[in-house]
Amino acid sequence: MRSFWCHAVLLATLLHYSTSLPAALAEDSTGPKTRVVVGYRIDLDSFNLGSFWFTTTLSGSDYRVQGAGHFSILGGLLYDLRTTTASSGKVTSAGPEPTTYMLSYAGGGDSGQLRMTFDTGAITALSIIPRRVRDPREIPVRKDQLVGALDPIAAAFFRARSNDPNGDLKVCDQTVPVFDGEWRYDLELAPKRKVPVRKQASTAYARYAVICRVRFKPISGYAPDDPNIKVMAFTDDIEVWLVPLSGTDMYVPYHLQLPTDSGLLSVTSTTLRIEGNPQAKPSP
Repeated sequence: MRSFWCHAVLLATLLHYSTSLPAALAEDSTGPKTRVVVGYRIDLDSFNLGSFWFTTTLSGSDYRVQGAGHFSILGGLLYDLRTTTASSGKVTSAGPEPTTYMLSYAGGGDSGQLRMTFDTGAITALSIIPRRVRDPREIPVRKDQLVGALDPIAAAFFRARSNDPNGDLKVCDQTVPVFDGEWRYDLELAPKRKVPVRKQASTAYARYAVICRVRFKPISGYAPDDPNIKVMAFTDDIEVWLVPLSGTDMYVPYHLQLPTDSGLLSVTSTTLRIEGNPQAKPSP
C-alpha cells in the first residue's frame, strides 16, 4: 500500500504546486469566487490506473482545494483504491498560508486518514489514523524542518508568475518545501526545454509547454534504505510539463512522469474548466 501511495502523493503534489494563482486573485481579499476544475488520467506504462479530479475554489485571498481519485486494476478485481484530499488557507503576497489539510484512502482491505492544521506557517496538529509503528531506522523530523513547509496541496500556490503565453522557462526555477504527514522533502525544479502542444478538444491547449526537471530531495521522516526513496531521489527522469492558461498568468500541469520500481507512472490532463472569472478563460 505504501509503495503505491507514496508515488500517488508525490504526483498529486507535483500537479498542484505547479499551478500559480492569478495575481489579482492573490492580492484581492474581496474578489468574486472562481472555480478551476482539472481532470487527469493516470497510467503505469501502457496500463490505465484511474483518474484524479481537483476543484479549486478561490474567494479573494482565500482558497480551498478538493480532490478525488479512483485507481483500479482489471476493473477492481486485482486492486481498487479511492482517495479524497482537501486543503484550505489564504494566499498572501509572501505566498500561501495553509490552515488545514486532509487525505483519506480506502481500498485493498486498507483504509486511513491524515489531518494537519497550521497557524502562521507552523504545523499545530497532526493526526494519522491508524497510527503505524515507526521504523527505528527512520530519520526523525525536527520541528525546525517544518517551519514554512507546505502540505502537498498548498504547494500549489508558489509565487512565480509569467505573462509570457509562449512558454516561460523561468517558471521552472522553484524549490518547494513539503511535509505530507510522514515525509519532509523538497521538490526542486529546473528548466529543461519547451515544446509545442497540439490542440485537443478536451483541454483546448494549443501553445507551448514548458518542461521542468523535478528532483525529489528527501530530508527526514524516512528510512535511508526505503526503496521508494531510492527510486525517486536518484532519478533525473521526473518531469512536469506546464502550459500557460489564457487570460491569467497561471501555468497549469499538462503532463508529468515519474519512474517507479514498477514502471513509468504518468499523468496527463484530460479536462480543464474555469468558472466565475470572466478574465480567466480556458480557451486560448
